[in-house]
Amino acid sequence: MFDSGVGGLTVLHECLVSLPEEDFVYLGDTDWFPYGVKDTAELRERIRAIAGLLLGDGAKLLVIACNTATSVGEDVAREVAAEHGVEVVPVVEPQAEIAAAITDSGRVGVLATPNTVESGAYRRALEEQGRELEVTEVEAPDLAPFIQDGSPFDEGVLEMARAYCAPLKRAEVDTLILGCTHYPLVAPMLQRILGRDVRLVSGGHAVAAAVQRTLERSSLARESDGEGDYRFLCTGDVESFRELGTRFLQMPLGDVGQVEIRRLH
Repeated sequence: MFDSGVGGLTVLHECLVSLPEEDFVYLGDTDWFPYGVKDTAELRERIRAIAGLLLGDGAKLLVIACNTATSVGEDVAREVAAEHGVEVVPVVEPQAEIAAAITDSGRVGVLATPNTVESGAYRRALEEQGRELEVTEVEAPDLAPFIQDGSPFDEGVLEMARAYCAPLKRAEVDTLILGCTHYPLVAPMLQRILGRDVRLVSGGHAVAAAVQRTLERSSLARESDGEGDYRFLCTGDVESFRELGTRFLQMPLGDVGQVEIRRLH
């Protein structure tokens, strides 16, 4: 499993709860954070290298726990995974499936990074759900960096969130896809701004369910014989990853290994 930073730990948390018997390796590419504003061509090569590193270590399934990485590089990850005979679970499609199923009005919002919105990945995924939906997408370039920094919430952050939510409120969405795995940490603030009747769809539950289905379908699910292991890699500062990651995972991280991502070509 990999993400641009610690946001994907919200996905890992749900996987650890839903699939406690499985072993997980999580890579946080903190040295390259944030993905949401990076050059997409360079980001695709970065994703290719990360996928190669994780799959070369013997992973039986690759989870892209990052909305931007899914949006701009899912096909690249799948190419690498195919070389290893491994399936890929992205984060966009599972969220779109849930959002389309639970919206009453058909008005769905997407709050995401600029690269994710510009890719059109969520719009395409929602169009494939077989329902006529009115989709409102909002770019939130500053939200993930704020969360990643672990900065304290203050009035300025609240005003930033209100500005991002304003188009969603005008569109009267009844369902909002949190299009970045960092966003669940500010879900209470978004819920207060949008109102309790707006359903928030995060990546964690959706991806955990998709991982479970994929493993069972492929006969790769592990027998329930106790708790599996989980370990962590990051490309940036280990201590800051451990400190902030504990907040996201809501569990101890333990040892964190530092790795360097080398370009494959």
